[in-house]
Amino acid sequence: MQTPPLNLINWLLAFSPIAVVLVLMVGLRWGGKKAGPVGWLVAMGVAWLRFGAGPEVLFYSQVRGLLLTLYVLYIIWMALILYRVVDEAGAIRIIGQGIARLTAEPSMQLLLLAWAFSSFLQGVAGFGVPIAVVAPLLIGLGFAPVVAVAAVAIGHSWSVTFGDIASSFQALMAATGLPGQQLAPWSSFFLGIACFGCGLAAVWVLDGWSALRKAWPALAIMGTVMAAVQALLAVSGLWNLAGFGAGLAGLATGAAVARLPRYRHTQQQGAPLLEEPAAGRKAMPLGLALAPYLCLVIVVAAAELWPWLHQVLNEVQIRVRFPEVQTSLGWTTAAGLGRTISLFGHAGALLAYVALAWYLVYRRTGWYEPGVTRRILRQTVRSGVPSSIGIATMVGFAVAMDNSGMTHILARGLVEVAGPLYPLVSPFIGLLGAFMTGSNTNSNVVFAPLQQEAAGLLQISAVVILGAQTTGGSLGSMIAPAKLIVGCTTAGLAGREGDVLKRTLLPGLFISAVIGLLAWIAVLYL
Repeated sequence: MQTPPLNLINWLLAFSPIAVVLVLMVGLRWGGKKAGPVGWLVAMGVAWLRFGAGPEVLFYSQVRGLLLTLYVLYIIWMALILYRVVDEAGAIRIIGQGIARLTAEPSMQLLLLAWAFSSFLQGVAGFGVPIAVVAPLLIGLGFAPVVAVAAVAIGHSWSVTFGDIASSFQALMAATGLPGQQLAPWSSFFLGIACFGCGLAAVWVLDGWSALRKAWPALAIMGTVMAAVQALLAVSGLWNLAGFGAGLAGLATGAAVARLPRYRHTQQQGAPLLEEPAAGRKAMPLGLALAPYLCLVIVVAAAELWPWLHQVLNEVQIRVRFPEVQTSLGWTTAAGLGRTISLFGHAGALLAYVALAWYLVYRRTGWYEPGVTRRILRQTVRSGVPSSIGIATMVGFAVAMDNSGMTHILARGLVEVAGPLYPLVSPFIGLLGAFMTGSNTNSNVVFAPLQQEAAGLLQISAVVILGAQTTGGSLGSMIAPAKLIVGCTTAGLAGREGDVLKRTLLPGLFISAVIGLLAWIAVLYL
């Protein structure tokens, strides 16, 4: 296969779509729904005018991108609907109150809510939901608003890859063409290390060494359980449940640890214990609040583990076979199938089944206020449309870059500069992608092909590098302006995102450096 020539001009032009998005989002503070389309236009123009991608190449690249976009958005929209179904019944508030009542010790409350509960929410919803929900709960317990938002931003970030029914991991598979069985071991290992780092950093923002001395037994126990459960589910092929299961296991473990004497008899933070139900409305039992998520575990496990059910659900699939296409410079995209979408067995479909079932249960048993259907749909659209526009355009320009040889040029340039030290920087590339787009899903779509290409050129393990990529993308959630804005808005800190970023930037960079060092050591011995 011929490749476009590598020189400084070509490398800078190949980087230009990413640079434009960075400038618009970081410099001008545009959101992904505005910056994404501009980046897409730049990518299409450069691919056509400089890299010889004619109408046929660009057309098929966008059809491939459309399939990948639908695959990812199917999960995201159904996850948002399930979250709204549960939240409108008051179940999220009940779960948060139940956790807060387990202990009066501040560092333990922080671990339960900002680390375990936010990871649990990331497992079932994602896209800013953990920060939006948990930060106000912490403020209600008396935590300073900046500490509350920073702690949640840090605490949940390790769980992003396998959270939201593994939407970011699904994007990693789709963007690289590698099966989950190959990607899961190293991804879950690096994310397990990140789990401990995020727990430590979340407690650190509360009161430094003093809080760490109080919290270390809980950190060690809960972190071991969450990292182990996530890894076990991921390498067993149940990556759709890995983030959710890890968060749930962390909550259960934390509930037991909170009964230790060191966490039971400490003065409260000084604020009332969250709001009570409205007058005339009874409180939902905790078991009923948790039931939809337990049901989700059963449904996903059955769909994955029962061969007959798996076969029935995956009978109807969208498949598109693409022809071989070639740019005028000789860069060839091989013929083959695009991303296959199972209409009834996809993770999004499983989420939809659970959401519909529990909507009917909560409605029949009287837990909804009038107008609930309209509110669920309105809030889902309000949350989902901006993310969808950003994801669709980011996917579109990422596939155009890949099919025109631009990604290859970027990878070759990075390899020549970094050489054998490339693994040290690989998680920072993922971090950058999440920072500029607000999404690990987008980071994996944009940068995973580049990282895979770089690993091939260096003849090092691609799965190690891709594990570092998605871990860095997860950690980017703690510094992504788009997510910090969500948290600051719900916490009454609008306009003070910079104060929160000061608390989260160093932990994000430090944990990413640790992951890079581990990736570099790993490739030396593989």
